[in-house]
Amino acid sequence: MTGLRTSDYFYDLPQELIAQDPLADRSSSRLLVLDRKTGKVEHRHFTDIVEYLEPGDTLVLNDTKVIPARLLGLRVPRKSDGSLELTPRGGKFHEGGSEAEILLLKRLSEDRWETIVRPGKKLRTGDVVVFGEQGDSTGTAPDAKPILTATIEEILPDGNRIVRFTFDGIWEEVLNELGEMPLPPYITHKLQDKDRYQTVYARYEGSAAAPTAGLHFTKELLRKVQEKGVNLAYVTLHVGLGTFRPVKVENVKEHQMHSEWYQVTEETARLINETHEKGHRVICVGTTSCRTIESAAVKPREIAAGSGDTSIFIYPGYEFKIMDGLITNFHLPESTLIMLVSAFAGREKVLSAYEEAVRERYRFFSFGDAMLIL
Repeated sequence: MTGLRTSDYFYDLPQELIAQDPLADRSSSRLLVLDRKTGKVEHRHFTDIVEYLEPGDTLVLNDTKVIPARLLGLRVPRKSDGSLELTPRGGKFHEGGSEAEILLLKRLSEDRWETIVRPGKKLRTGDVVVFGEQGDSTGTAPDAKPILTATIEEILPDGNRIVRFTFDGIWEEVLNELGEMPLPPYITHKLQDKDRYQTVYARYEGSAAAPTAGLHFTKELLRKVQEKGVNLAYVTLHVGLGTFRPVKVENVKEHQMHSEWYQVTEETARLINETHEKGHRVICVGTTSCRTIESAAVKPREIAAGSGDTSIFIYPGYEFKIMDGLITNFHLPESTLIMLVSAFAGREKVLSAYEEAVRERYRFFSFGDAMLIL
């Protein structure tokens, strides 16, 4: 059946259209407007989005905050008998250790996280990775010790690792000192300003990736939206990297989504329900906001407050219960995100709009241009 094969969501994208850097002005990106009933496309600028919103509409925004979840360290070497070399050697704690990377996915307790590690095949249960060094300025003091230590506790069936961290002080401060923003692999440029991978309304820390549709909004533009009589409703979904992982099965139905934590407050649920009761539209800023409110739906056009884990997978055939419009970026070929957009607007219309965006030289993916689908 058309639309249920991963290959049905492939499109050709020239490499040079993948945006490597954010624009100096967040809201100066382009906006492709797609009418999901007719397939008609308009080419605008993101600041024009106010024209398409109506008094009484509600914009749903994901207020998650990206943490510097990428940790680069050194694997503690093992002695000839297989035990760990846990004392400084040659004047440095990590002398002889090979490079290792840990990417934080989901916090399980105060000091335990589900993670992705590299090199995956070499980091086994019991292995230790160290990050940074305390001691003198050269890091060569006899009593030098790492700022942060990670011990691999468990290898999960999907290859992810459960890691326990040991550190002194406050976790958030340690992470801010040592961690880097976990940019997607298709972005090869180094991010100069960490704040450009955060929305201006980011509030609750916990994401391994940004809800990128929201990156286009400035505080001034949000103020104009509110001045028009449009409501702003905030939800939280901590974005995991499972959202961006490639679909490796040809049958779409066989793909398993990783779970992500979300929360919908009483205030947000009431606002969304009142919006529908009064005959107005609920428009999501990003696929993460969409998946949050659809996960919290109790019946068509009614949502309930609550929190928990969701692994909702939206692809063509899904019947939307809450969302009436979507602001989103351009997504990777054969990804779960282009499948979600296709479920909302129709696969043929979406792929046709993408082809036009390529012809018109739009910028793609996380730091790229935007779409409005109504």
